[in-house]
Formats: sequence, structure tokens, C-alpha cells
Amino acid sequence: MAQYDVHRNPSAATAAEFPYLVNVQSDVLRSLETRLVVPLGRRSGDLPPIARLTPEVTVEGESLLFLVNHCASIPRAALGPLVDNLDERRVDLLGAIDFLLSGA
Repeated sequence: MAQYDVHRNPSAATAAEFPYLVNVQSDVLRSLETRLVVPLGRRSGDLPPIARLTPEVTVEGESLLFLVNHCASIPRAALGPLVDNLDERRVDLLGAIDFLLSGA
């Protein structure tokens, strides 16, 4: 399980809204029993997303938003099957996390 791995969301309660979860936790902390994840979700409503906060990514042919403002810590064992890795988008994803935390 690597940083920026994309897992199918196994939660029946949230999978319709957030079909995938991105592990954003550093590989240095792989021994921890939890993972910090950011859900991927579909565009909704009339308001455009904030590009720096919610970069658009493609997983399994679908355009989704990296919804860093919905990040959460979950048990490692609760992650669903691995479907992709977004390491090539590292700069944008880290930028979104930084923007959430620092506003800069």
C-alpha cells in the first residue's frame, strides 16, 4: 500500500458519493494501523470547484475531484481494493493539501 494509491471505497454508506479513497499518508509511516485518505467524488451542484483545493483526476476513465476538505483517517484494513495510483499527480495533490492547511 503506497502513497497516492487509489482504493475502491468499501463503505455502502459513502461509496455513491465518494467511490474512491486516495491514501495520502507517507510511506515512511506504513507501520501505522491507520491511513489518512482523501475521497474522490463527482462534480455536483452549480458552483465550480476550487481548482487548487480540488484538483481533477481520472480513475478508471472517470473524471473525479480530489476532495481534500473531506480527508479522514481510517483503519488500514478498511481500505477497499487497489485500483490505481496517482503519483504522477503528486505536485497537484500535495498543493491541494498545502492550500487546505496554509491557505497559500
